Amino acid sequence: MSDLSYMEKLLDGVDVEWIPFGDIGKFIRGNGLQKKDFVEQGFPAIHYGQIYTKFGMFADVPFTFVSEQLAQKLRKASKGDLLLATTSENDEDVVKPLAWLGSEAAISGDMMLFRHRQNVKYLAYFIQTANFQSEKRKYITGAKVRRVSSYDLAKILVPIPCPEKPEKSLQIQAEIVRILDAFTSLTAELTAELTARKKQYNYYRDKLLSFEDGEVEWKPLGELAKNLNSKRKPITSGQRVAGKIPYYGASGIVDYVQDYIFDEDLLLISEDGANLLARNTPIAFSISGKTWVNNHAHVLKFETYAERRYVEYYLNSIDLTPFISGAAQPKLNKKNLETIPVPSPSLAVKEKIVATLDKFDALTNSITEGLPREIELRQKQYEYYRDLLLSFPKPDEQVA
Repeated sequence: MSDLSYMEKLLDGVDVEWIPFGDIGKFIRGNGLQKKDFVEQGFPAIHYGQIYTKFGMFADVPFTFVSEQLAQKLRKASKGDLLLATTSENDEDVVKPLAWLGSEAAISGDMMLFRHRQNVKYLAYFIQTANFQSEKRKYITGAKVRRVSSYDLAKILVPIPCPEKPEKSLQIQAEIVRILDAFTSLTAELTAELTARKKQYNYYRDKLLSFEDGEVEWKPLGELAKNLNSKRKPITSGQRVAGKIPYYGASGIVDYVQDYIFDEDLLLISEDGANLLARNTPIAFSISGKTWVNNHAHVLKFETYAERRYVEYYLNSIDLTPFISGAAQPKLNKKNLETIPVPSPSLAVKEKIVATLDKFDALTNSITEGLPREIELRQKQYEYYRDLLLSFPKPDEQVA
């Protein structure tokens, strides 16, 4: 069945009207709640920052509480309200939605709720569409902090099937939600499986890279690799000539340029930046072929593939805090880098360890195979059907 025939069957001849948000509900701003007001037990409460950090797109259980006395003074979200965090440091996250499916919950002053009579998950899904995001960008203001006002949000059009028949409209909305829920549920299951596999991978990696006292020789990293830092050359963004050559920094590719300074297999290690401590991304990563590297990543060359990958796996598995200097700006300088002790078994043992970890790595981290690839494909499929199901044609006069 084609996408078009399915949509025709779903709508069953009814019209879809594009109606301003302000005409289908009311925006209400929260008041007074601060993070310091949270208590261990009490009345459910939601701070706007939690929409970014704690919740998905819909939820029914709060993470925090306030006293019953304070709750009486605060505005509250009810089941079916759409909660919106309308400020962010980037345009993509402005107007992040949370469909609230739980009981009453107090909300903070930096949050807005939208009270309406539609399917709340339908509205939350619509806010994620390319159509809404395009319209939203017209109204974003602010320099460092980006925001959208309720006045401007109220102007954005939302597709409502047969609004003159609320019961029929909600049935159609619910069916669209059911389809999209199935996609998000499958993606969530795959993501949970990936998380479990990563834990398993970390366990075996740490086990393979742990040695008993006296079992192997330990050598400083400076003895295992040749340092090519002197060949690095930073280029300011204004001076870079756009091209197809990856330009690397402390945490990976920063840009693409026209020329290169390396054309070989190398290991880059972050020299500075908060990620040295946070470890949100690997601090050691291999590069191959024509590349350009700036002065924020150390450049190491090894004799063999196995030795390079072995050190890469090992550095990403250990705590490097003892070798890092600086508080405001963490730094792993060349001297400290080269003193890091590395267990150095025979090349045959390194090859065996690397072969095993490469297989795990492909399953847990590769974007071309394994679960990461499957999740990426499912996410694209979900986004396609989400935009298809929620991008009804507009009347000519509205398009004009």
